[in-house]
Amino acid sequence: MTGPTAFTVNGQPVRLDLDPRESLLDVLRERLALTGSKKGCDHGQCGACTVHLDGRRVVSCLTPAIQVHGRSVTTIEGVSGVGGLHPLQEAFVDNDALQCGYCTPGQVMSGLACIAEGHTGDDDQIREYMSGNLCRCGAYTGILAAVRQTAALREE
Repeated sequence: MTGPTAFTVNGQPVRLDLDPRESLLDVLRERLALTGSKKGCDHGQCGACTVHLDGRRVVSCLTPAIQVHGRSVTTIEGVSGVGGLHPLQEAFVDNDALQCGYCTPGQVMSGLACIAEGHTGDDDQIREYMSGNLCRCGAYTGILAAVRQTAALREE
């Protein structure tokens, strides 16, 4: 075990003794009971575990937890406001952008980053910047529409 690691998760301070071998995903799911981020491939290839680290998207299965010391992590649990869904989450529902739902948290987190990064100029650009997130059910048309809809709201 290393010494105490202090970081913020969804705006809440966290202080844990971490094993250097622990991934951020495992710490979130197993030690902090934040199970929204999914363990899909555990190789950084599917995007199901996408979270934001200091506002930038990362695949948490490949992020050593000890590297988040002094940093801020946002998971899908930290996206919605009190009393409602985030507009992108609402757009996922409106556009049937989910089927089994397993990839949805990672898709939402990547979609939020795509919008924040300004990569929503056209459908091809959205597809490119969302390409690290796989959906086995094939809900890509709805996902694209949800990101496009939310980006348009932001521009208004």
